[in-house]
Amino acid sequence: MTPTIVVCGHGPGISDAVARRFGKAGFAVALVARNGERLAAAARTLSGAGITAKPFPCDLGSPESVRSLIREVRASLGPISVLHWNAYSARAGDLTTASTEELLASFNVSVLGLVTGVQEALPDLKQQKGAVLVTGGALAYFNPRMEAMASQWNLMGLSIEKAAQLKTVGLLHQRLAREGVYVGEVVVGGTVKGTAFDSGHGGLEASDIAERFWDIYQRRTEPSVNFP
Repeated sequence: MTPTIVVCGHGPGISDAVARRFGKAGFAVALVARNGERLAAAARTLSGAGITAKPFPCDLGSPESVRSLIREVRASLGPISVLHWNAYSARAGDLTTASTEELLASFNVSVLGLVTGVQEALPDLKQQKGAVLVTGGALAYFNPRMEAMASQWNLMGLSIEKAAQLKTVGLLHQRLAREGVYVGEVVVGGTVKGTAFDSGHGGLEASDIAERFWDIYQRRTEPSVNFP
């Protein structure tokens, strides 16, 4: 049976590179984000490269939408072997002015959506001895340099959601290991070329990060690794 990877929060950077890396290894790929037109175009591009890919528009901050998503992917592509969570909110940039709605949106996407996706996909993940792979960020770390950077660039909400996500990954790694399911995170410590954060000075290649995801998926040991 062809394994399936669900790429949540698909865009032109890390997530697309992960879709390509796993797709070329024989995985069917479910592409997930809000914008259905962009997803359809990305799926056509991947299909042109010989990868089975289908678009699944979804609000990843809504638990009910995430549950429906997992069921739709399962019905269309078969049991889920890998859940890749690349989604983030990046709202609530300044904590002195952010609304409660913005703060909740950050948590809903990076933690609530992730946990809901894991719960809904868990029967498949256990049966397949699968994996949950998460894109983290160095802003999650408690470090004066990171706090200064987040404050200067209006990324305070993103820092909070990535910090909460880092703890979530660690907890899920410990809990699901006994079920034969691997949970791991690649913490990206720089700007990736061609992404929304790249102002022309991005120094990291998305394909290299995707290769790191493939490496930790193969080893199935580390809860968190840094890149670079």
